[in-house]
Amino acid sequence: MTTDTAIAWDPYTKAYAADPYPIFQRLREEVPLYYNEQYDFFAVTRFSDIERGLPDWKTFSSAKGGILEIIKSGMELPPGTLIFEDPPAHDIHRKLLSRVFTPKRVLGLEQQIRDFCVRTLDPLIGEKQFDMCSAFTTEFPMRVIGMLLGIPEADQASIRDAGNDALRTEDGGQMDLSEGALLSGEYFGDYIDWRRDHPSDDLMTELIRAEFTDENGVTRTLTRDEILTYVTVVAGAGNETTGRLIGWATSTLAKFPEARAELVADPSLIPNAIEELLRFEPPGHAIGRYVTTDVEFHGQPVPAGSAILFVVAAANRDPARYPDPNTFNIRRQIGQQLTFGLGGHYCLGAALARLEGRVALEEILKHFPSWDVDWDNANLASTSTVRGWESLPITIG
Repeated sequence: MTTDTAIAWDPYTKAYAADPYPIFQRLREEVPLYYNEQYDFFAVTRFSDIERGLPDWKTFSSAKGGILEIIKSGMELPPGTLIFEDPPAHDIHRKLLSRVFTPKRVLGLEQQIRDFCVRTLDPLIGEKQFDMCSAFTTEFPMRVIGMLLGIPEADQASIRDAGNDALRTEDGGQMDLSEGALLSGEYFGDYIDWRRDHPSDDLMTELIRAEFTDENGVTRTLTRDEILTYVTVVAGAGNETTGRLIGWATSTLAKFPEARAELVADPSLIPNAIEELLRFEPPGHAIGRYVTTDVEFHGQPVPAGSAILFVVAAANRDPARYPDPNTFNIRRQIGQQLTFGLGGHYCLGAALARLEGRVALEEILKHFPSWDVDWDNANLASTSTVRGWESLPITIG
């Protein structure tokens, strides 16, 4: 029996949000296969189990979603939602997006990203206190996605807010899945229609023009609905998570001022510090899958038809994989980590997220080499899919 009444983890309550790692440690050590009876899902927390499970798409399917609420809802997912697909459709759609989401295009954004950081942070010089979230982290990711998609800056905030609202939950509650609230993406429709007549050098234009051979062997371009889905996935995946990453960089470096001082003195350490931040405080804590056939973990069964969560935040602190895992170490040799997933569904935007994190942290440290956090007034956002700061007031030291 995998249920343990002495250990209870509820992914929908904020009770664990402030510090989930003690409960993750207990799950990892005492109940490596955990079953939550209330919400009817399994969870695994050890690095080796997640490293085994995530690449095995035949057993652990993405076709019913990668988020617990979606898997349990049984909702029909639109074609092209590649993060919620299995091969062969997944491979076809991912290959198409990879053709337009190239390393060259990502790296080509660096100067624009840096210019935005400087333009946003410069006016804050001389301020004694400000909220890093409202001043920077909530704006930054959608601006970058806007650069990628070719959306005018004046309209990016409203699109960001629409995407964030789809993920927002109340404490103990779940996401609103009614009427396709999460994946409709219709707020991008006007830009797709406009771009058809006004092509440019951006990802949206590339998606409109791209020809591919679909799963039925037909060579064609994407339909409007398919483009809506692609763009919604790209924007949604990149917006919440990257903003949370920069928030965690701000709060974590306030807790570890020695590490911050090292980064100020030697910015070449920043890329590895981003890797350690992704391990130490991953914005997305768990990846959901649907179990297609009976399987076992630690000699205990997980029946076909189950929902399972691979708790990557727990695996990222597994001492069997990372020595002294609860220590933040910017010089740690990270190697394989699970924050961006593993296997065929490895995050397509990982390079962009790393670029954003590096440039943002470089500019934050240039502008403000030292700061403290007003912890009494810092608030974590309430979502069931990502963990991060909604408000993070800092005092410049």
